[in-house]
Amino acid sequence: MTRDLPALLSAVLAAAPPGALRVAYSGGPDSSALLHALSQLPAARARGLHALHVDHGLHPDSLRWAAQCLQQCAYWQVPITLLRVCVDARGGIGMEAAARAARYAALAAQLPPGGLLVLAQHREDQAETVLLKLLRGAGPEGLGGMRDLRAFAGGWLWRPLLEVPHAMLQAYTEAHGLRVIDDPANRDPAHARSFLRQRILPQLGRHWPEASAALLHVARLQRAVADDLARRGAEALRTLLDAPTQTLDVTAWLALPDLLRAPVLACWLHPLGLDVPSSAQCGALQTMLREAARDRNPELRYARSVLRAWRGRLYAESWLPPPVSDWNLVWDGAPLVLPGGAALCLDAPARFNPPLRARACRAGERVRPDGSAHARDLGSLFQRAGIPPWQRARCPLIETGTGETLALGDIALTAAGQTYFSARPLWRRTAPLRARLDGATNLRQNDAGD
Repeated sequence: MTRDLPALLSAVLAAAPPGALRVAYSGGPDSSALLHALSQLPAARARGLHALHVDHGLHPDSLRWAAQCLQQCAYWQVPITLLRVCVDARGGIGMEAAARAARYAALAAQLPPGGLLVLAQHREDQAETVLLKLLRGAGPEGLGGMRDLRAFAGGWLWRPLLEVPHAMLQAYTEAHGLRVIDDPANRDPAHARSFLRQRILPQLGRHWPEASAALLHVARLQRAVADDLARRGAEALRTLLDAPTQTLDVTAWLALPDLLRAPVLACWLHPLGLDVPSSAQCGALQTMLREAARDRNPELRYARSVLRAWRGRLYAESWLPPPVSDWNLVWDGAPLVLPGGAALCLDAPARFNPPLRARACRAGERVRPDGSAHARDLGSLFQRAGIPPWQRARCPLIETGTGETLALGDIALTAAGQTYFSARPLWRRTAPLRARLDGATNLRQNDAGD
């Protein structure tokens, strides 16, 4: 069995996409077996085999673990990069999720274009993922488990061991006398995955010896279903999506078959770099949209994203706290980040001397657009321009240092603004969309076992 691991990796490596290999190396038994076996393959070394160790700084021994990984890679003659990250759990997503996000952001930054980030998840890890997703009420996408290969940060995320039993890795580690790190967090039953690993799966295995293999079979079947639903969801999205505003038709989305609603949301949100709601959140969204009064604007906040309905369209944005009501900024013509995540820029480079002011709109203010006989209240201008209510507090009123009004965002120019601006102001109404996984992306929900 121990001789089979390099041979297995040699075969799957030959079929993998071309690109440099970067192995996520924790120093634990699984990643140690993976990295050591790859180091035996000339083909892997020819691909620039390189280890990446992330030090989260969450355990008193983390510096010692990092030193051990450096020493081990030196012995194997494998280059290694040590990545120290700061884990910020204040976002309300929990320490585990925050550590995972920090880890993937660091790993993504180290991946060359077209490279492969190689992970050591094995058959039992996949079984745990499927069982966790089942207990959380996931649909086919979640029950499909982790993908062995998927696009990631300009390259690929590759799991070559998903069909390999943990026993093979353990036997390989013991046969080669590999020195490995034992992270006590992996045995802490307070973590859901550790609880399954330590308490539940062993019990299942005693009663159903093929439980892990059966869960892998479920994952394969559900992956096929999820891929088919994703294809159908992409087709349905084309009829629901308004490309200029990137919004969905609420009525048409609710009229879709139950199984298609979540895939349509995923097909819509993934390219935008936004989080995809869970099955429970998707159900809550449907209930809100069906029960909301005609004059209400229901919204669903989850993770770092928010979905809102207005005028029969569903809007998606990164969530940021609303801006204070009296913000006031100096604008010299350079791109300007506004409170609430919006931005102000020009469609051609220019500088203002003296600079202008960009400030929050005030209740009761009126603006007279160029060519209009009368000044109009801001509410009517927002309504005519189709600006959703939650975006209006981010809209800048642009004026000179003496207080002369030049423009309301890019919605209306006054006569003075038409004369003043040689380059048209552009108001970007929402926060810049995050790159996938903020580089590492917005990881697909079924990959929460990483």
